[in-house]
Amino acid sequence: MQESTEQIQRYWRKRILISLWISYAMFYVGRVNMGVAIPLIQDDLGYTKTTMGWVLTAFFAAYAFGQFVNGQLGDKLGGRVMIAAGLILSAVFNLLFGFSSIFTAMVVIWALNGYVQSMGWSPSVKTVANWFPRRLRGRISGIMGTSYQIGAAVSILLAGLMATNFGWQGVFWLPAILLVIAGVHWYLRGRNAPEVVGLPSLEEEEQCIEREEACEDHHLGFSYTLRTVLTSRPIWIVAFGLFFLNIIRYGFMDWAPSYLFEEEGATISTAAFKTGLMPLAGVAGAIITGWLSDRVFKERRAPAAAIMLLFLAFFTWVFIQTTGAHWAVGLLVLMAIGFFTYGPHVAMVAACPMDFGTRKAAASAAGFIDGVGYIGAAVTGVVSGYLVDNYGWNTAFYMWLGGALAAAALMLLLWNYRPKPREYH
Repeated sequence: MQESTEQIQRYWRKRILISLWISYAMFYVGRVNMGVAIPLIQDDLGYTKTTMGWVLTAFFAAYAFGQFVNGQLGDKLGGRVMIAAGLILSAVFNLLFGFSSIFTAMVVIWALNGYVQSMGWSPSVKTVANWFPRRLRGRISGIMGTSYQIGAAVSILLAGLMATNFGWQGVFWLPAILLVIAGVHWYLRGRNAPEVVGLPSLEEEEQCIEREEACEDHHLGFSYTLRTVLTSRPIWIVAFGLFFLNIIRYGFMDWAPSYLFEEEGATISTAAFKTGLMPLAGVAGAIITGWLSDRVFKERRAPAAAIMLLFLAFFTWVFIQTTGAHWAVGLLVLMAIGFFTYGPHVAMVAACPMDFGTRKAAASAAGFIDGVGYIGAAVTGVVSGYLVDNYGWNTAFYMWLGGALAAAALMLLLWNYRPKPREYH
C-alpha cells in the first residue's frame, strides 16, 4: 500500500528533528568541556583566571564572527554539508587542544574551534524553518533547545569523568571521537528541505499542492537575506537582548566549576556534576517557554522570555546571598538559574529568527542574533576572569545579574510584537 504524502512528511519531519537534535547536542560536547578543564589547566600550567579568560574570549569572538558569516552561508548552502563539516572540524581542534600547552597555541586553536562551532546553529535553524510551519515552531524550538542543554550537561559530566581519570587533556580527546561520529551520522541522515526529497515545500503544503519531483531549496540571494536582517528592528532588539543574556549564561557555564572547586571545596567531578545540572534544569525551561509562547502568548516569543529573564536576575541575587549555605540550597538555586536561563535563550535563538527572518532568511537572522549574542559571551570570558582575580567572585556575579536585567528590559520592548502573517519567502 502506497504511503500518503502526509505520512511521508511525518516520517521525514521526525527523522530530521531527531538527527538534528543529536547533531547539535554533539556540538556542545566539543565546546563547554573547557569550563571543567580551566581549573586543572591553571593548576598544571600556572595560568591565572584572566589568562584563561582570554582563551574563552578568543573562542567566543571567533564564534561571533563565524555566526555572521555562516548565517549567510547557511541560507545559501543549507544545513547538511555545513553541520557535518562543523562537527568534524571541531573534532580536529579539540584533539589538537588536548596536545597543546603553550598559551598562544591554546588561544589560536580554541579560536579556530569557535569558528567551526559556528557552522552548527544557524544552519540548524534554517533546516527547522524549512521543515516545520510557524504554528509548530515554538514547540519544535523548545525541543531543539533541549539538544544543547542536554549536550552541555553530557559534555560537563563526561569532562568531569575524563578529567578525573586522564587529566585535563582527556577532557578534549573523547569529544574528538564523538564529534566525528556525529558529523558522519548527520550527513547520512540529514536533508536541507522537503523539496530535496520530493515533498511539497511549506508554501506548497499550505496551498495543498503535490510535488512531482525533487528539487533544491531556492536561495533568494545575499542582498535579500542581508536586507531582511539588517532592516528589522525586532531582530536587532533580540540580538542585543542575547548579548546581555550570554553574559550571565556563559558566566555561570564557564566559571561555575572553578567557583565550586575553589570556594566550596568540591572535587572537580562534583563541580562538573553540579554545573551539569544547570542545563538539565534548562530542558524544562525550554519546553515550557515554547509552550507559553505558542499557546498562552499566541506565537509572541518576547513575553515569556522577558518574564523568565526577570526570574533569572532574582535567582542570581539569591545565589549571591546564599553563598556558604547548605550544599542542597546552592544546588537548587543553580538549577533554578539553569531553568530561567535556557527558557528565554531558546526563544531568542530559535523561534525568533524563524519568525522574524522567515524561512528564506532564517539562518541569516539566527546568525546575526547569535553573533551579537556571542560578543556578550566574549566580553564575559576575560572580564569575569579579571574581576574574580582582582575583586572577588561577587563582582562577577553582579555583572552577570546586570546582564539578565538588561536582557529582560529589551525583550519587554517586544511584548506586543507579532510578525504579520505572510508567505515564508
